[in-house]
Amino acid sequence: MALFYKLYVMLFRYLLLDPCSLIRNNLFNNYKKNNIMEQSKFPGWHGTTIIGVKKGNDVVIAGDGQVSLGNTVIKGSAKKVRRISPGGHDVICGFAGSTADAFTLLERLEAKLEASPGQLAKASISLAKDWRMDKYLKNLEAMLIVTDGSDIFVITGAGDVLEPEHGIAAIGSGGNFALAAARALIDSEQDAEAIAKKSLTIAAEICVFTNGNMTVEKISK
Repeated sequence: MALFYKLYVMLFRYLLLDPCSLIRNNLFNNYKKNNIMEQSKFPGWHGTTIIGVKKGNDVVIAGDGQVSLGNTVIKGSAKKVRRISPGGHDVICGFAGSTADAFTLLERLEAKLEASPGQLAKASISLAKDWRMDKYLKNLEAMLIVTDGSDIFVITGAGDVLEPEHGIAAIGSGGNFALAAARALIDSEQDAEAIAKKSLTIAAEICVFTNGNMTVEKISK
């Protein structure tokens, strides 16, 4: 009984001296545990470089074919640039991020375009709103570059619909490399397709998550 009383007094004094210590330690341990579980849950999809170039009457979107899982190359010939024609209007889409998530978003975008044919800006904004607000969609991890030949937009899960400067957009792990290369080439005599291909080639030489197996789609107005 005396031993129990001593333990009770010691515990009471400990809590009295530092009443928040147990709560603080529990919060820290839970955060650490959740963080480790989150990191080990899935190694993450890396990949890709997608670039869109608008020059003259042409708009080109090009993407590489590599899909990586952690440090392992899973596939080298994936097609990450697609042409869809909702309502009879051609739209080119390139995506970076999780493949399944990207296809889910492409399906949503196609449905938006079918509801408002030929209005890419309206459909893109509507998709971005849903992506940002929807309980299911907001967990999707991907980015899109879309064009109808007149406009080119970058759509993100943060609710952004961005129209890039200089007619050049790039996303993905090697996006910055491709963007810098395209910006340097845009004033040359090369056309949009040549600039996109050359920029993607440069990105593939620098970024380990990008290869030289390209998919290229073009729309001319």
